[in-house]
Amino acid sequence: MPAMITGSKPGDLFIVRNIGNFVAPFNPDADFHATASAIEYATSVLEVSDIIVCGHSHCGAIEALYKEIPPTSENVHTIKWLELGVEAKKVAMLAYKNDAKEKMLRYTEKISTVYQIDNLLTYPGIKRRVEEGTLFLHAWYYDMESGEIEYYDDENYEFKPLTKEEA
Repeated sequence: MPAMITGSKPGDLFIVRNIGNFVAPFNPDADFHATASAIEYATSVLEVSDIIVCGHSHCGAIEALYKEIPPTSENVHTIKWLELGVEAKKVAMLAYKNDAKEKMLRYTEKISTVYQIDNLLTYPGIKRRVEEGTLFLHAWYYDMESGEIEYYDDENYEFKPLTKEEA
């Protein structure tokens, strides 16, 4: 619940929620128009100043990346959508191949948010506004047990605790 974890009021946030908090790369010919149109509307019409991609612990979509889900006519869109998390899974598998699965899952949840930020930067309007300094992109991770939020520090390539001043 974004409003709950940020302490915001109704109408303060423009929220887009989807499976895995994935962002499809810019592609006007793709079938991901619902999320893409919400992103474009928020940045081009509402002119939001910040976009936060917030992953969370125990994410079902991230866990599904590690399951063998046979494609059927009933899950074709889900299978395609989950492909947006495959790069994060590959990195996590390399980084945590000898560790417990839980550790690998938590890392996949975190690093996926960074990959989604990269996908946001494929949108021409987002890239332009980021370069102009009028739009800021943030990768966050919410730990459901502790209630703590971490942010990705792109200068040091690590997740750090988010303080109230930074939120």
